[in-house]
This record gives sequence, structure tokens and C-alpha cells, in this order.
Amino acid sequence: MSSRRREVDVLVVGAGPAGLAVATRLAGAGVGVEVLEREREPGGIPRHSHHTGFGVRDLRRIVSGPTYARRRSELAARAGAYIRVETTATGWTGERELEVVSPAGIERIAARAVVLATGARERPRSARLVPGDRPAGVFTTGELQQAVYLHRERIGTRAVIVGAEHVSFSAALTLHHAGVRVVAMLTELPSHQSFAVFRYGAAIRFRFPVLYGRTVVGLRGRRRLAAVETRTASGVRESLACDTVVFTGDWIPDHELARRGGLAIDRGTKGPAVDAELRTSVPGVFAAGNLVHPVETADLVALEGERLASAVERHLAGAESAATVAVSVEPPLRWICPNRVGPPASPLLGWFTYRTAAPVRRARVAVEQDGRRLYEQRYRHELVPSRPCRLDPAWIAKVDASGPEVVVRLT
Repeated sequence: MSSRRREVDVLVVGAGPAGLAVATRLAGAGVGVEVLEREREPGGIPRHSHHTGFGVRDLRRIVSGPTYARRRSELAARAGAYIRVETTATGWTGERELEVVSPAGIERIAARAVVLATGARERPRSARLVPGDRPAGVFTTGELQQAVYLHRERIGTRAVIVGAEHVSFSAALTLHHAGVRVVAMLTELPSHQSFAVFRYGAAIRFRFPVLYGRTVVGLRGRRRLAAVETRTASGVRESLACDTVVFTGDWIPDHELARRGGLAIDRGTKGPAVDAELRTSVPGVFAAGNLVHPVETADLVALEGERLASAVERHLAGAESAATVAVSVEPPLRWICPNRVGPPASPLLGWFTYRTAAPVRRARVAVEQDGRRLYEQRYRHELVPSRPCRLDPAWIAKVDASGPEVVVRLT
């Protein structure tokens, strides 16, 4: 079947906070921008996150998730960006040309620049290799929020939450709104990974225990979930009776389109490898938001998207990419972003973001290249898994862009 072909200045894939923010800034500067969104409405994850706390750093106000999503969509449309919903980019037909499927049919869209902002998702039960029965009542946070807020489905009566990070407490609030009692929140780690105020607030309002050092080793139930089987660090097994379980966090980027396009993938983030200005390995293709650092808050990825617009404009004006080298991390650090670097460019948000797989107190982080120590940073606070850790970019000027990869490690 033949498909029609047309051209645009900039094609943005994904109408979440990052995609809408870069589209708003580019369209406001007179650039022709088209945004593709596979859902029925733009806005991304905030659209079905009915708690407050969105918009602090970018909109300078505190609003709920749906209000934030509407506001971001309105700003992009008002600036002149063309937002297309129920439209999916299925593959690449050229270096900066995508095949797109929508209710109008199949078409090919060529662009002078492409911005991938497809976001991230939580790993479901299957990807976490949790054995046992296959009953109803098993959710991720995103699935739970869509079921409660978008589809008004009945969830259950007693729930276990797997995970103890920011999004886990969001799941607890959603369950409360659905009339579901939380039996327990559990995590494999020795402490929760969110802010203390979330934990204490949840303890006071919802009165459920947080169980540490617990691993889910099985689900039990025929048609409906009946229990979650857990194991402590010392090997003691316990069964928690419930009819609902929510697997939270453990994010992975929605990288399928990036892989199909042959973009270099960072082995840490599992998203596209990007430099300080979020350029990928393919000229004219950028990657932004939680596709490259799973996962940051909506307001931060929106700010990053706004600043990315300047890098896209420089590409449209004919600026050439500078030479870069890879940046990697050593365990217990998990990944770092940006993960390619070359002087003098600095990350768009003003820092490097990285994650650790285990809690680290009184940490000292060293940046080295070919045996040379470029920088060392000490932390007074504890480095916590699933929480963003920041690294100062002061060392970038010392990088040899023709040398081997830069390594970030704990000393």
C-alpha cells in the first residue's frame, strides 16, 4: 500500500511534558512543529495522575496532574504547534523520516529535525519475573490510575503496593480514591526511597506499614488475586492476603522507536545515548525527557524541553555537532545522563543526573578519564536509589574529546 509523503520543520514524537514544552518554545519562535501522540488526549502521565504537586518549577504554580496536562497542551496549541492525537509513529523510512499511522491512514513525514519524547513506563509483573498464578487484580501505577480515573473501573478491597518511591505513594493515594485499603507497602531495599514527608504523611493518613527487605516471590489466586507471597532478607516467607497488587517504579524508557531508527542506546539508561544538548547518534534526531533519564518529575522534563528548543534551532540553522566521548558509571551507580560529553557544552538543566542501585552515605564521586582524575564531589546527604543524584559539570572543560570514555565512580 502506498502512503502519502509530506515535510515539516520539526516533528516531535510524544505529547508529554517534555514534548509539549519543546514544541511550545519552537512554535513560539516561528518554527513549524508537529506533535504526534498515540493517546486520545495530549499531556502524558500527568493526565491521569490526580494528585497535586505539578507545575512548581515551570508554571510557577501548584496544580493537579490533569490541570497541568491541559495547561501544557493549551500553551503548545496557542504557540502554534500542531498536535495530532491517536497518531502513532510505527517506524523509520529515512534518517529523519517516520512512517505514521492515524485514523486518516498511513503517511510518511520527513522533518529537518526529529525530537523523540516517548517517555518511560514501569516494568510490569512479567518483566520483573514474578512467578505464580495469573489472576486478575495485578496493576502497575499507570494501569491503576487509568483504570480509576479514566475508565472508572472497580479495583478491589485490599491491596499490596510493591515499591517505596515517589510513585508508590501516588499509587496509595489512587487506591484511597478508589476505596481500596492498602494492606502494606513493601520494598527489597532497607529503607524507602521517597521523601520522609511522604512516608509519614501516608502513615498518618492511610495507616499502612512499610515493610523493608521484602521480595515478592509469587502471586496466588485463580480468577482473582488472593495473596502476595514474600520473602525477607533472612529467608522467612510470609503470605499477605489481598485482592490487588500494584507494581510501582522500576522505570524503563519507551525506546522501541529509537531502536528501530538505529540510534545508539546507552547501556545504563537503556534509552538513546545523548550529549549535553540531547543530540543522539543520528544527526538531527534529539531525545528528551524520561526517554533518556527514567524518571524525573514533569516540571523538570518540561524545563529541559524548553531549553532543548535552542539546540534544535541551532541545528536548523546549520550548526555542526562537536566531537564527544562516552560517559559511563561503575556499580553501585546504575546510569548517568547525559552519557556523552565534549567541551564546552554543559547539560541543559545545569547538571548531570545519575542513579545509584544501593543507598550510599557520605559518598565521594570521582570523574576520571584515562587514569586522570578530572573532578571529585562529596555529598553530605545520603544517595538514595530511585531518587535523582546530581553531579556538577565543572569537569567538562578538562575532557579530552579525542580520548577514551569518561568514568564516574564512587571512591
